[in-house]
Amino acid sequence: MSRADLDKDPHDVAAMFDGVARRYDLTNTVLTAGQDRRWRRVAREALGLQPGERLLDLAAGTAVSTVELRRSGAWCVAADFSLGMLRAGAHRPVPKVAADALHLPFRDGAFDAVTISFGLRNIADTDAALAELARVTRPGGRLVVCEFGRPTVAPFRVAYYAGLEHVLPAIARRVSSNPEAYVYLGESIRDWPAQPELARRIGEAGWTEVGWRNLALGAVALHRATRS
Repeated sequence: MSRADLDKDPHDVAAMFDGVARRYDLTNTVLTAGQDRRWRRVAREALGLQPGERLLDLAAGTAVSTVELRRSGAWCVAADFSLGMLRAGAHRPVPKVAADALHLPFRDGAFDAVTISFGLRNIADTDAALAELARVTRPGGRLVVCEFGRPTVAPFRVAYYAGLEHVLPAIARRVSSNPEAYVYLGESIRDWPAQPELARRIGEAGWTEVGWRNLALGAVALHRATRS
């Protein structure tokens, strides 16, 4: 079984996601008690997409998020650097592109909106990825980042981090095709910055009007920004 470390070597990360691809969607639904569906809907609503607009769904994995985004009537493309994940979502009727988040194969200002859900923390250079997303977004375009956050209620935060260490791997051993990957998942969540720090970094990467909305008591956060 393959897993990545917190240095997030791109080859290790891609191989790890190739290994979880077969049962990735099922595992997500089990681990979130079905809340992943709600978070995808909330991200779509936050983007405010209109029919005819162009959207990039980065780190789209099996493209289940892209299908939800397409409900807006926008033209949506799924991009991911794990070929295994893209193959696992091959049956979903949206365009798919193999792409490196640090070197996106799109022209400047190609999209009206861009989004990345639960993928930003897996990229080796977060700031460069945010800047690259800004490059391919037109001025005035929108960004939505849905990512794990820092829980805001102290007792819940303690229980949540304990669950990441003990409960998460136990569930993954039962449902995932690569349980070791979920050890990394817990490590990467604990290592990820709190919401104000991520907002600051988004602002420094070429985005304005940065704000966030906490979901699940801050265990998940939805950051929204506008291209300057």
